[in-house]
Amino acid sequence: MIQLKQFVFNPFQENTYLLYVPDGEGIIVDPGCSTDEEFKQIIGFIESERITIKCLVNTHCHIDHILGISSLKERFGAKAYAHIDDLPLLQMAPNHAMAFGLYLDRIPVIDETLNHNDILTISEHPLRVIHTPGHSPGGICIYAENEKFLLSGDTLFNLSIGRTDLAGGNFETLINSINQYLLILPDKVVVYPGHGDKTTIGFERKSNPFINQ
Repeated sequence: MIQLKQFVFNPFQENTYLLYVPDGEGIIVDPGCSTDEEFKQIIGFIESERITIKCLVNTHCHIDHILGISSLKERFGAKAYAHIDDLPLLQMAPNHAMAFGLYLDRIPVIDETLNHNDILTISEHPLRVIHTPGHSPGGICIYAENEKFLLSGDTLFNLSIGRTDLAGGNFETLINSINQYLLILPDKVVVYPGHGDKTTIGFERKSNPFINQ
């Protein structure tokens, strides 16, 4: 069974997730670590659990979610994955970093692109990629159907949704993504977002003010 470890990194309080099987494979999702201390946190945990990092996956490529890509790729010899529609955001990343007082020494390289309904595996346990544009053109969610949890990136939050006023954002597209692909999931699916606290699909379907207008 896939296990989940959450880390909160960088000034944006971004949630970086490690999906893993102890003594087996792992995937780092949204590597937002940006300081030596933050790198030590995630690397120390990975080493203590004897996890082999298979790849890094980005739910989207805004600056707060990509800060650790290059260093973690080098540390673990792993490839980085993202949706092709978000690759243009990487070219703007150094300027975005400077605007927020952050430092990015190079543009992260994405090695392979993901598509809707692609399947990733962790020690043979499947994860499904769900393309949910709206917050960004290439936003994706990662669904662990057997474990009943979803990594929603910045698509869906506890009682909120991702902002759509950034480059490539579109409110109607985001709401359509949520309605078409996320709200059809079972009520008990636990949602782990890119920022803030976890929630469930059932709670958001009933209570989220942005999708109950």
